[in-house]
Amino acid sequence: MQKKVLKVNPKDNVIVALLDLPAGESVHLDGTDYTVVKDIKAKHKFAAVDFEDGDHIIMYGVIVGKANQSIKKGEVITTENVKHQSAKVERKTETLGWTPPNVDKWKDRTFNGYHREDGQVGTENVWLFFPLVFCENKNIETLKDIFEKELLHDKASKHQLLLRSLLNGGATDVVEEEKEEDTRIFKNIDVRFITHQGGCGGIRQDAEALGRLFAGYVNNPNVAGATVLSLGCQNLQVQIFMDALHALAPNNKKPIVVYEQQKSGTIDEMLTGVIKDSYEGIKQANNIERKPAPITKLNIGLECGGSDGFSGISANPVLGEVSDIMAAVGGTTMLAEFPELCGVEQELVNRCINDEDGVKFLQLMKDFEKSVVAAGSGFDMNPSPGNIKDGLITDAMKSAGAAKKGGAAPIVEVLDFTEYATKPGLNLLCTPGNDAECTTALVGSGATVVLFTTGLGTPMGNPISPVVKISSNTVLSEKMSDIIDFNAGTVISGDKTIPEAADELLEYIIKVASGAVKTKADLLNQNDFIPWRRGVSL
Repeated sequence: MQKKVLKVNPKDNVIVALLDLPAGESVHLDGTDYTVVKDIKAKHKFAAVDFEDGDHIIMYGVIVGKANQSIKKGEVITTENVKHQSAKVERKTETLGWTPPNVDKWKDRTFNGYHREDGQVGTENVWLFFPLVFCENKNIETLKDIFEKELLHDKASKHQLLLRSLLNGGATDVVEEEKEEDTRIFKNIDVRFITHQGGCGGIRQDAEALGRLFAGYVNNPNVAGATVLSLGCQNLQVQIFMDALHALAPNNKKPIVVYEQQKSGTIDEMLTGVIKDSYEGIKQANNIERKPAPITKLNIGLECGGSDGFSGISANPVLGEVSDIMAAVGGTTMLAEFPELCGVEQELVNRCINDEDGVKFLQLMKDFEKSVVAAGSGFDMNPSPGNIKDGLITDAMKSAGAAKKGGAAPIVEVLDFTEYATKPGLNLLCTPGNDAECTTALVGSGATVVLFTTGLGTPMGNPISPVVKISSNTVLSEKMSDIIDFNAGTVISGDKTIPEAADELLEYIIKVASGAVKTKADLLNQNDFIPWRRGVSL
């Protein structure tokens, strides 16, 4: 039988409603009776004690807000009666211990991946086309149209068939798309295309960061080779990209086709050369086959988007358990979204193995927040309207739940944006909370699979790494089944414990990493790529 309410941490002075609670209803929890003052929707919180103006709101055992008026026991917590507040952190105060989970069932597990010469193992085999500057977007789009038409032979989708029917005066019902076999010419490689709005017109630092980001994408083991287009006069010069790649992979053996339009003459001449050279690379990359590899070769990115009041007590802790399992067996995970770690800095600093990483983390957080404040905003404005509507009313409350994705393992390294993960264990990666920018950054730092929790639903994907969507609640999983891969709402209903759900999710991840199943984002061709621009346009 599902519980009606939950206190996440014994220190908490707020209680989570797991079901809609009408005004006047009495609920019993941990030996205490509570009477709901007003209607409370599921996912929202109510006061476990009487608050006075200025009292701290505690959830997940940390400060997540401050009462700005009197709040009666049993009264719902809202943006009107609570404001963002979090504890101030200046330094590491202790080293937190950790008891790893039992991983006997996982330590010898393997997945079928693509082995690269540098020892990395990919979950995909992708030939990647990308431009160094937005001026080449049109040429990338032209190449995309050419290669996809000839290599994929896609049949019309059901929505194309619907429009075709309407144009011919036919039925207005959606037509079922035709069933088809795999008609790809090359069945062992995918060809993907990236466009973007960067590379010139902004500050030099953004162009250089984009070059490092692309170097990370080429170095990611999910990529077999790449075709790079340059205009010639842009800030992000070919040499900047090649230097970044050499710094990351000095012995790179992956084929890279580079064309510069201002040196190539006409567009026709350039595209002719690009197609011929890229075809040869794609043909060779198609010969690479999947082979068994230990799951320690996986690099798993951890993020959330469209979060709700259940995310921090179901989906995110499930990811935290998966992250701890991976850390215990010697795999790699990365926790990102620094604005969504505001309020839990002390725990994260204390989990850093090296004191230098704790200092680096706090400095990155301070610099990030300073830049946001300078723009007239702040981390306290991070929760979106959707977050607030579904129970996340302060940034610290959102952050305390978001941090659960990182489990409890020690933090082996703190990485700035575009730095590549090389140490097994849990890493922290500085990125925005923006879904697309975060996913883009995680993959650029080496993530070969991304786990993405959501309570409201989002179709986010990536061109080279599979993005697994985990719903925090069963309602979302059923309503948006076309974008959700895994339902962690079973934790809320009481059907599964967090460890049970984590075991089930890790089994699914192994299937995705082995190519046995496709993620919903992949089936929808959801290939989002938005680089983080820290600077301003000039």
